[in-house]
Amino acid sequence: MSQPAIKRFNTTGPCLPSDHYMLPALPRQSDVDEMIEGKYYFVLHAPRQSGKTTYLLDMVDKINSEGKYYALYCSLEPLDRYNNRKSGIDEILNLIFISLGSSNIKNQDKLLHNFSPPFGYSTLTKIQSFLNYLCNNLDKELIIFFDEADCLSGELLVPFLRQIRLGYNLRDRLNNKFPRSMALIGLRDIRDYLAQVRPGSASRGVASPFNIKKEALTLANFTRSEIGTLYLQHTEASGQIFEDSAIDRAWYWSEGQPWLVNALAYEAVVKILKNDYTQPITVEIIDQAARAIILNRPVHIDSLMERLKEPRVRPVIDAVIAGATLFDDEVRYEDIQYVLDLGILKVEENEVYQPSNPIYGEIIIRTLTRDMERRVPKELEGRWTDGRKLDMTGLLTAFQKYWRQNSEMLGAPDRLTESTPHLVCFTFIQRVLNGDVEEINREYALGRKRVDLYALYKGVSYPVELKTKSPKANFSENDLNKSLKQLRSYMDKCGSKQGWLVIFDLDWVKSWDEKITWETTNFEGVTIHIIGC
Repeated sequence: MSQPAIKRFNTTGPCLPSDHYMLPALPRQSDVDEMIEGKYYFVLHAPRQSGKTTYLLDMVDKINSEGKYYALYCSLEPLDRYNNRKSGIDEILNLIFISLGSSNIKNQDKLLHNFSPPFGYSTLTKIQSFLNYLCNNLDKELIIFFDEADCLSGELLVPFLRQIRLGYNLRDRLNNKFPRSMALIGLRDIRDYLAQVRPGSASRGVASPFNIKKEALTLANFTRSEIGTLYLQHTEASGQIFEDSAIDRAWYWSEGQPWLVNALAYEAVVKILKNDYTQPITVEIIDQAARAIILNRPVHIDSLMERLKEPRVRPVIDAVIAGATLFDDEVRYEDIQYVLDLGILKVEENEVYQPSNPIYGEIIIRTLTRDMERRVPKELEGRWTDGRKLDMTGLLTAFQKYWRQNSEMLGAPDRLTESTPHLVCFTFIQRVLNGDVEEINREYALGRKRVDLYALYKGVSYPVELKTKSPKANFSENDLNKSLKQLRSYMDKCGSKQGWLVIFDLDWVKSWDEKITWETTNFEGVTIHIIGC
């Protein structure tokens, strides 16, 4: 079956076993045409491996084929970590020359040959001067897409943005033509470029033509329907069926993140079924593929998780894990937006923030708890299931003892973050159950003020809710009642008549005998165990 002649997403990631499977890129962002017609300078940002470059190349082809304007694609990736301002500006100019040389612009060789700026042109004017000269000598207006704009260091970003700003302000005056529209493309919104120019509050005063944009544009993830369309191309080519429920499951695990959509299919078709196209792709196979991605941590995910080490990222992730209140003193709005731009988190209704998809959510926890896992005694593994039920009460009793004995090993009490107890509990349950259960599901979200998890064993859910209280914030009877109601609601969701509420007391002045408690109560017709740690 012939396929449309358009580029496939994610050319650098694993994909289905054919280079012909593809989806059109342009429908994923429909506002760029509006930006161009409005003569806007704008930002297009999206996480890595989300199809930005494919989109841009298709957009350049579209603009040039329509014939109304000229379009140039210019990647700034060669300038990654380049810090010399003078030679760096020359290199940006060289990259523009290279883009022009491979374009469809008439008389490009003559234009380049005739541009010989006098020696008086300084580092601060070269790019502006060339773009002014170029646009004055073209028979159509010019649009430029600067890809990988994140690669410009502050030393290059300052003179680059200032020259663009000056040219933009003077465009259409006398002989001062300048590109009709221009875009910076990368991981981040313009606010973060400006913060890079001048860290701190002063960054808001940096002038840039890119602040006229109506909003930062981004690329949408695949929809469930688009995932089905992509997988159907494999079915039509090979005869191998993706069951509808398997497509639903791929949507669940990836939430449409393009790299993950391709990676799940590749893992299922190539790695698990060894290209045996007679076998259908089922829910179970997609689940197996997701677990393989989580455990193997391909390069794309590994590089994303490296971001967890950044001082701007870790406090946000800690707040998400702890279910903290949104925008408290330690989590700035700009940092939350930065983590959203990286694609690690997403925001839902009522400003609830959580991992962008279940695969990222699982890998975040595993990444942050690597060292903790080694401290869990192996003799605790495999002791909490008997083939019929899971002894969650016994498991959490063992955890109380473990927390009492090991919490101080995790760091000085005043340096522990609010997320530390949650991470330790996640790690302990994950490690000691060690595959004995069908599923361990975590639901954690900044702004939701709770952290939930459940273990599924023999079709029965065992829900646990985690809370922390500290000397700074009293945990009142009203707070306890709210927590019980939250857990009660979560138990309804899980279909369970028994739940466990774990409350970590971070008052290190108190004795352990005061903090280690256990109370079982009947609350609104269900049994809830209140566990003090």
